[in-house]
Amino acid sequence: MAILPIIWAPDPILKTRCAKISEVDAEIRRLMDDMLETMYAAPGVGLAAPQVGVTRRVVVVDCARADEEPRPIRMANPELLTVSEDEAINEEGCLSLPSHYADVIRPAGAKILYLDETGVSRVIKTEGLLATCIQHEIDHLNGILFVDHISALKRNMIFKKMVKAKRERHLESAD
Repeated sequence: MAILPIIWAPDPILKTRCAKISEVDAEIRRLMDDMLETMYAAPGVGLAAPQVGVTRRVVVVDCARADEEPRPIRMANPELLTVSEDEAINEEGCLSLPSHYADVIRPAGAKILYLDETGVSRVIKTEGLLATCIQHEIDHLNGILFVDHISALKRNMIFKKMVKAKRERHLESAD
């Protein structure tokens, strides 16, 4: 397994609609494992393939608390089947927008169809943090960032800060 570099916004790859996986093979399983290792190291609770430069419909999540055993979920081609009518407001962040957070309104629950790491089709009913996390990651697969759900003014302020942070990061790596 390997820790992959996480792409920071703004970057065109993060606005790309990702391609479906035709089958879950050894390459996809390795990607899922590398993404989990990357997510845990960051640390985060979810990661989508475009965040590590891969435009495929692959997501990993683990919403276990620090005092719980890890509960990783590896998903290929995740698809929202249904969402609850009830909505929830949660503060969201993103590994591609480090140190930036905003309240986002999403359905409080969702039913998701996906292929697991063995290629088996599964359906999961979610609510709370897991529902929010999976919806956030599915958005990534469609080229949508959590800041696309907030006001243009707040989004533009965050992107200006991200451009500055990316420039500083680039200068530090050049030293």
